[in-house]
Amino acid sequence: MAEIQTSGRPIDQLLEKVLCMNILSSDYFRDLLRLKTYHEVIDEIYNQVDHVEPWMTGNCRGPSTAFCLLYKFFTMKLTVKQMHGLLKHPDSPYIRAVGFLYLRYYADPKTLWNWYEPFIKDDEEFAPGSNGRMTTMGVYIRDLLLGQYYFDTLFPRIPVPVLRSVVSNLEKLKLPTKHCGTTGESTRGSDETARRPPSVKAALSVSFGQRAPHRASTRDSSPVRRTIPTPSYDRDDDSRRSPSGRQSQSRELSDRDYIDRDRGRDRDRNRDRERDRDREQYRDRERDRDRDRERRYDYDRRSRESGRDYERRSHDGSRHYSEGSSRRSRSRSRSRSQSMYEHSMHGDHRSSPRDGNREKTTASSNLAKLKDIYGDLGSQKEDTGKDRGPNRDSGTEEVIRLGGSTWR
Repeated sequence: MAEIQTSGRPIDQLLEKVLCMNILSSDYFRDLLRLKTYHEVIDEIYNQVDHVEPWMTGNCRGPSTAFCLLYKFFTMKLTVKQMHGLLKHPDSPYIRAVGFLYLRYYADPKTLWNWYEPFIKDDEEFAPGSNGRMTTMGVYIRDLLLGQYYFDTLFPRIPVPVLRSVVSNLEKLKLPTKHCGTTGESTRGSDETARRPPSVKAALSVSFGQRAPHRASTRDSSPVRRTIPTPSYDRDDDSRRSPSGRQSQSRELSDRDYIDRDRGRDRDRNRDRERDRDREQYRDRERDRDRDRERRYDYDRRSRESGRDYERRSHDGSRHYSEGSSRRSRSRSRSRSQSMYEHSMHGDHRSSPRDGNREKTTASSNLAKLKDIYGDLGSQKEDTGKDRGPNRDSGTEEVIRLGGSTWR
């Protein structure tokens, strides 16, 4: 879908700054986050909007419902098809009026006439303001094109060549080329807006530290703030006749003007000082936070580095200790094996004659024991051999068989 050709300005700069900030901070605009589609916003306009002024009426504070929904459309970036659906919507004239306002604020000024021309003679009646004054949609559209102010708020400026072409087109259609006043006066500070309670205008921007629209005009025109009495020449005939009376009266009025002006300047200076003080305190707090953040970061970095150094030193120390212990164990085992080998060698050389003598003694002792047990078989056989004849010496062989070769 093709989007509408825009003026290129960001959406937070389309409306006046005070109005935009009040819209973004309002609870109703935050509640509009639940609306996700184009049709849901249209239904909300149909159910809630009863005028298309920028500010709420009466002693209320904040932006109007229509302009909150208009800003919601700014965030959605409507397409050409959706805009045609708004401008031709049959259910409510306020839906169409919000569509025309969207184009006046957001569209390229060169394309405004192409959008507005099919509806320039539209005769549907509605009341754009909260005062209930009825007008037609065609007159409302013409005031949107020709006026620079919209109910005491400022429209985006239309270039002079574009405005001239709009006026010439209206002349060709034989339509009025002057502002009709359906969208408020063509200049700020009108009598209609001045009659609104001054507390409303003061409350519109008190939380942002900025001057609300037409507040200066309210200070002079509101019956509550008016401090300078209007001179009544019908009552004071003597003062009118005598020039000295007129001079004293004018001097008194001028003194009051100076006093009021000085009081206003003092209030403005005090307000500026308080604002500057708040800014300085905020900067100091930010600086302290930055310093604390940097200190914590340096401390964490140093602690991490010290932990790494400790781990490195402990690792090197354990490695040196393990290498030294392995060297010592190898040297001990090597020396132990050498000593055992030498001891075994010396023991073999020393014990060889002893073992021979020990074997001889054990053999002789065993032979003696056998002789004691079995007797002297050699002598008995000699005696029997003499009778039988010569024979082999078997006794010695038996002894050898019983005791083994080592007994011989």
